[in-house]
Amino acid sequence: MPRIHSQEKEQFKKLFSHEAPDLFEDRFKVLDAFLSTEKHLTCEDLCRTLSARGESLTPEFVRETLKLLGHFGFVRQSRFDNGEIRYEHHHLGQHHDHMICTKCGKIIEFKEDRLEEAQIRVAAAHGFHMLQHRMEIYGICAECNRERRRRMPLTLAKSGERLVIRDINGGAASRLRLMTMGLRQGDRIEVISNNGQGQLAVSVDMKRYAIGRGLAQKIIVEPAAS
Repeated sequence: MPRIHSQEKEQFKKLFSHEAPDLFEDRFKVLDAFLSTEKHLTCEDLCRTLSARGESLTPEFVRETLKLLGHFGFVRQSRFDNGEIRYEHHHLGQHHDHMICTKCGKIIEFKEDRLEEAQIRVAAAHGFHMLQHRMEIYGICAECNRERRRRMPLTLAKSGERLVIRDINGGAASRLRLMTMGLRQGDRIEVISNNGQGQLAVSVDMKRYAIGRGLAQKIIVEPAAS
């Protein structure tokens, strides 16, 4: 989008020549570095980009400039699943939503006119005047899905996944323990939460269960058919 980026820079110069912010040239360097990539950047990412260009600007200055750029509509910030602030281009008159891979962290932008139209209809049906909206879809991207083993221990599952229990390792004791809890081979489960440590929370037939990591490691699952 070189033409759009060029327009953004010219608008920045015109707007800020009237506002006369301090350290104008350094703030322009932040904008220029930010527009050099289409990625969703953290402040630290942008500092590294600036450093690679030979610029030594403090993280505090970069963060303050990003806040200023956001105020005037050059930058949009988002907090995805991990809560870290990321910045992306705010091109006027354009809108997109996001898919976020919970395994590798990849952020995929997409635009679907039918979804946009449906959201407008739903808002109108409720008498709601929609000013803005955002959609975030969390899941596993195509690349991670290809690399993933189809059968895996429950400990590797991600929150929100729907799975089928295919096997239970660890002998009769483990099977009996799960049966006592109400879980059996062939059950369809949904992972409520799995933060990589401590117990996992899952649901089966509208019931919630907490499973320790040792036992979850013995439960072999695979994705449930849609």
